[in-house]
Amino acid sequence: MKRYLLIISLIILALCFTVSCATKVTTEPVVEEVKALESSVSDIQKYGNLVLSITKSDMDSINAEYGDVFTISFGDQVLQAPYCTSYSDVDLGNLVLRNDGDVMILAINMGDFASTYGIATKVTNPDKTYEWVFEEGKKLEDVTLTLVLSGKGEYRDQYLIHQLSRTNDRNDYSSDAVFANFREIKGGNLGSGALYRSSSPVNNEIGRAMYADKLAEENKINTVMNLADSSDAVEGYFKEEGFASPYYKSLYEKGQVIALNMGVSFKTREFQAALVEGLTFLSNNEGPYLVHCNEGKDRAGFTSALLSALMGLSYEEIAADYMTSYENYYHVEKGTEQYEAVKRSNIDSMLSFIAGVEADNLSSVDLSAKAEEFLLAIGMEKANIDTLKSKLSKDYN
Repeated sequence: MKRYLLIISLIILALCFTVSCATKVTTEPVVEEVKALESSVSDIQKYGNLVLSITKSDMDSINAEYGDVFTISFGDQVLQAPYCTSYSDVDLGNLVLRNDGDVMILAINMGDFASTYGIATKVTNPDKTYEWVFEEGKKLEDVTLTLVLSGKGEYRDQYLIHQLSRTNDRNDYSSDAVFANFREIKGGNLGSGALYRSSSPVNNEIGRAMYADKLAEENKINTVMNLADSSDAVEGYFKEEGFASPYYKSLYEKGQVIALNMGVSFKTREFQAALVEGLTFLSNNEGPYLVHCNEGKDRAGFTSALLSALMGLSYEEIAADYMTSYENYYHVEKGTEQYEAVKRSNIDSMLSFIAGVEADNLSSVDLSAKAEEFLLAIGMEKANIDTLKSKLSKDYN
């Protein structure tokens, strides 16, 4: 009997071992294939963006979709960036891996990737042209990156919120002013007809120059702060076929336009030095004043917000003016989730930087005092600030 019990016990143990092994085999986790791409850098753009050698087809080959997150390694750096289509798909200062017409761009929204991460140093020449300088013994061809798809769909919701779409067809807009993103900034201590902002009245890249130029003439603009272009670029536009901005050209030839060729990162010393140069120029000339970049949205948005704060506009007024550009260009509607997301990520970040406070406190601080403190801190003379405030308070109409 004992013999039979021993045999039965051995059989049960054997069966348990077999089932255990079978279970172990069937429940062992499947290791997913690492989806990675190797890339070199083919160019560094004006604002420090890296142009990668990989293309949209390479991204498709690993089933990458917009909203996926990539871990990007080069040298001793390990970064993460979402895969998107536009700089504005991420908040200000954040990394983005952007598809730009089948070319992959690695960038910081409103920032300088190459300088920030030690790829190269931007040197601006006295004539406001620039070049990228590498460490001794290194060159562009030495920069290689590994991109690993590490977060499938992790940024998808944010990507959808940030989606903005516009056309360059005048017929899609309600007026010339909306199309050209041209408007007077009103409120606070600003005089009537003193300060305007717009898309470029001279660079016709987005088809709005002629309209902005006409509106500048109608509003008797006398002094212009061009944030986007060098003098050489401005004079180059004059020679382009179809150039149709005679009023702007007349102001330029009279010395009433300053061309600053500014980058897009308002946190850099280069941006701030150019800002002081431009605002000092305004203080030494009479209004009405026009501030513009290319779209009149980001660099002009920051400069307009700073001047608005200086002249006593409230946080709500400054934010509403900034968001008008998004209503004009992208038909973003007030009260929507997309409107609030853009406001938080853009104008709130700008004003927080100027005032040195958290965004939640922007309604309760003296933005005028904070704006003046900011200008003094970046090198603008108190006498020039006072003169500019006086001229901006005049009624020009």
